[in-house]
Amino acid sequence: MNAIAMRMAVMAELQEAHNAQVHADWRTQRYAYYRAVWVECAELLDHYGWKWWKRQESDLDQVRLEIVDIWHFGLSELLRGNRLGAGWVDPEVLAAIEQGLDAEPGDLRSAVEALAERTLATRDFPVDAFMAVMRALPMDFEELYRHYVGKNVLNQFRQDHGYKAGTYRKLWAGVEDNVHLMELAAALDDASADYADALYGALKQRYESSLPSAAS
Repeated sequence: MNAIAMRMAVMAELQEAHNAQVHADWRTQRYAYYRAVWVECAELLDHYGWKWWKRQESDLDQVRLEIVDIWHFGLSELLRGNRLGAGWVDPEVLAAIEQGLDAEPGDLRSAVEALAERTLATRDFPVDAFMAVMRALPMDFEELYRHYVGKNVLNQFRQDHGYKAGTYRKLWAGVEDNVHLMELAAALDDASADYADALYGALKQRYESSLPSAAS
């Protein structure tokens, strides 16, 4: 198993666990992952900038986070379609990733629009179109993996702290939790065996310290 396949297997296991946390029988719930993908594509473009009538500065950190969000939904679709699992990956999916990493980078806005268009047309997850977005940024697979693990930890943290029930606060001290995640992740060693646990602990400490009761 090569490095990409190994990382895919790890991400498949993490995504499976997260989806089961949302609903134990998530595969039969007919969740519209395709819809989540194209909505995230629109959010990505907002962070990158597309308005010609005003000055805009690209927020590339947020663009990367949106790519990772899209990848969560893409992994879910691949898992549901039995093209990915803990310990294995469909050869066609693996080939699409490897070929995408070697492809010439194109225009990011056009790549994002192509991903959204194909996702809507097929109601599936076109891995090659997603890879084209990564190449256009550019973003390599190791970076995707690192950010994915971080965001997966945040998703787990959200669920553990009332996200589904509506009691979770996404803004901590006036700052979105995604930003807190990036700040805390930058201070940790992502190659460490306990990286995920350490990041979860850091998120919990900062979140609890931001609660109104903690400040009183």
